[in-house]
Amino acid sequence: MSDVLTSVAPVVTLLDIENAQKRIASTVVRTPTIACPALSRLTGAEITLKLENLQAIGSFKERGAANKMALLTPEERARGVITVSAGNHAQGVARQASLLGIDATIVMPRFTPATKVAATQAWGANVVLAGDDFASACVTAEEIQNKEGRVLVHPFNDPAVIAGQGTAALELLEDAPDIDTVVVPVGGGGLIGGFATVMAALRPDVEIIGVQVEAYASLAAFPTEGGATLGGSTIAEGIAVTQLGDHCLRAFRHRISKILVVNELQVESAITTLAEKAKQVCEGAGATGLAAVLANPEMFKGRKVALPLSGGNINARILANTILRSLLRDGRILRLIFQIPDRPGMLADISARIGNYGGNIIEVSHHRLFASPSVQTAELVVMIEARDTQHATQIETDLARHYIVRRD
Repeated sequence: MSDVLTSVAPVVTLLDIENAQKRIASTVVRTPTIACPALSRLTGAEITLKLENLQAIGSFKERGAANKMALLTPEERARGVITVSAGNHAQGVARQASLLGIDATIVMPRFTPATKVAATQAWGANVVLAGDDFASACVTAEEIQNKEGRVLVHPFNDPAVIAGQGTAALELLEDAPDIDTVVVPVGGGGLIGGFATVMAALRPDVEIIGVQVEAYASLAAFPTEGGATLGGSTIAEGIAVTQLGDHCLRAFRHRISKILVVNELQVESAITTLAEKAKQVCEGAGATGLAAVLANPEMFKGRKVALPLSGGNINARILANTILRSLLRDGRILRLIFQIPDRPGMLADISARIGNYGGNIIEVSHHRLFASPSVQTAELVVMIEARDTQHATQIETDLARHYIVRRD
């Protein structure tokens, strides 16, 4: 077992986090904490949001990077820094390096979205694309570090980084002192390690609950060990970490009550709900807290729940597709497939019926040659926007009285 896990000394103390708060105040945004009545009505809990998606880089990750880099000696700054990240931490290190005049190299997996690479480069960092995933990118980073003598700014497994992340919890308690529950996304463990330290020192009565996504649920068996980590693609890529940091784990393992696991569709629905109800753009990892609350309503009913929205860096296309997929699942968008006689006036009649019921036609696709079962028929695919699930059912029921139709 790791010496870190068997040590009795605290990884991070409240004083460390309070000092970090002073240290990074000039370069990191003190993000708003807001009550969200719309989410409270929806969930039955009293929901408070900590808006880390409003950081300069769109993520809480800059807090840890800022604290770590502010602690570097002049000699270490002169050597430059290096890190491995596929997104938010990369931007945090790059921005802080630009503010401090430090040369920064960021190793990112080869398949990192171009928008994240460009955003990191925009802060002046040298980006190296290497490896197919985080683990293989780490190998390249270690080679560069050994060759050039750079200082590693780890994405999560560093006491200074954990202390920086904990400053978000200090702000939360200052702005919302009456909360009784905090639901925190868990990837490498830096954020929940910081939150656990603060709550244990200042509000030990506050229950801390961690959330992981199914493919990366290394703590699914918590408090026992040995949760399965399947890996693979996830919309919550910000917490797609196969192995927690040992420093992080020791910072929170005895200070949280449970770990909840959410699936991809629950995260997608939470992203849509945050956009629609809270008017907040949130990436998958940041939406997992709300996903957990929505998936376990009885657990949170009547409680005063704080949700740190850990980041808002979601690709515009992914956001649009996520919202559309959620609307389809909710029934507010219908995709209906008709088999109709191939004669004039059919499309006009169908359109009129949909309009009479107040449906809004978004898209129409008309197939004659290959999709229809007979040369005398045509297949018509119509996408319709409805007010709600009941309205969608009314439209479909009326159309089914007159046409052969099925929902896709």
